[in-house]
Amino acid sequence: MTAPTPDADGHTVSADVGALVVDRRNGKVGVVMGRVGPYVQRGGREWDVPPEDVRPPTPAEELSAKVAVANRRWGR
Repeated sequence: MTAPTPDADGHTVSADVGALVVDRRNGKVGVVMGRVGPYVQRGGREWDVPPEDVRPPTPAEELSAKVAVANRRWGR
């Protein structure tokens, strides 16, 4: 387990493996798959982001990400 990291607004963000986070720089939502050095990484396309640039998703962002995953499973 990694220590929670304060984001740019001072909120604590968990960058633990499996956490759903949003990249503040581009708004992309991803699941944390690991950490290398100071960077948080997600699965799929390579994605490295400094921990201070991640934030928790809003409920709408989380739902949208889950619907996108479900749609991919059903080929939509």
